[in-house]
Amino acid sequence: MFKRKYFDDIRKRLAEARKFIQVLAGPRQSGKTTIIQQVMDAIKTPSYYVTTDAVDASSSVWIEQQWEVARLKLKETRRNDFLLVIDEIQKIPNWTETIKRLWDEDTINKIPLKLVLLGSSPLLIQKGMTETLAGRFELIRIPHWSFSEMREAFGYSLNQFFYFGGYPGAAPLVKEEQRWKNYVKDSLIETTVSRDIFMMSRVDKPILLKRLFEFGCQYSGKILSFNKILGQLQDAGNTTTLAHYLELLTAAGMLTGLQKYSSRRIKQRSSSPKFQVLNTALISAQFGESFREAKLDHEFWGHLVESAVGAHLINESINSGMEIFYWRERNREIDFVLKKDDKIIALEIKSGKKETALPGIGEFSKKYDTHKKLLLGKGGLEFKEFFVLSPIDLF
Repeated sequence: MFKRKYFDDIRKRLAEARKFIQVLAGPRQSGKTTIIQQVMDAIKTPSYYVTTDAVDASSSVWIEQQWEVARLKLKETRRNDFLLVIDEIQKIPNWTETIKRLWDEDTINKIPLKLVLLGSSPLLIQKGMTETLAGRFELIRIPHWSFSEMREAFGYSLNQFFYFGGYPGAAPLVKEEQRWKNYVKDSLIETTVSRDIFMMSRVDKPILLKRLFEFGCQYSGKILSFNKILGQLQDAGNTTTLAHYLELLTAAGMLTGLQKYSSRRIKQRSSSPKFQVLNTALISAQFGESFREAKLDHEFWGHLVESAVGAHLINESINSGMEIFYWRERNREIDFVLKKDDKIIALEIKSGKKETALPGIGEFSKKYDTHKKLLLGKGGLEFKEFFVLSPIDLF
């Protein structure tokens, strides 16, 4: 069973009395639908699963129709609980208002209908959920598939995971690399960047958003100021627009920008971002090298390995309260800084990538009380050990 900890958490919540709407959000092919179907099979609560895939995008009344079906099924069972699951909820306009009204009606009338909503990560960027459903929902963020999951399901080696990443739907195509690349680009990248994000948020410069995504994948692991990025992209936009578009890509589970670690939050927020893809397939699918060629290109392979480490840290720390940063001063750098409560871990990577900065653990430790100093790669913790760990276990 994949994503066992999420399965156990959801099952536990649904076993409780009706308290909150459970919202599962994550990028495409992160396993949201599979998890909830496994939970529905495991629990004894009668349930009704529906998806918006074939629904007219303007049909907000569809939610009310499905809700009434669930209420009728609840009456038929003569039980004191029933589960309604709505998949891809973000496709319905103004869904939060309808959900709030129906949920509050059932609360007042003491109808014990439980609700689970599933949505792609752009759901997280819609203000309506926190404004309209405030106090009524619990959010469970579902990350990309890990190495352990891809190994168990598809027999991936660690090198395959570095290159092909964690998209289960693309895994059957890895022996036909061009088909695999086309699938990732057309079905995952293009659909997310050109449809999901545009559906959920106003984007005045769609070309700039797409170019920022491509640029961020190409320079994953690099620290670049927004001003420099604008110059590279030759766009007349502004840094505020770029920062907003990066937030949208982060919410979509595609690309993020890590902040520089500082004891002062203001300095963190004003730092130049370190680009970080959240699935290395997003790099491999867009650039020309084959799996075999990539392994022979030490700099590109190091780029993939370091990006895989960052993606693992971020994906596996979701819902844990752990924060991920980088640190750099002059020519001294820490690849990743992990913070959990009042403990800090400095993590350096030795991947074979051409070095552009000197290790900075000594300098960093002089400035900050460091809980652990870890080296990942040759001479330290091996990659094959790291990728089966939860980053929380490092503390």
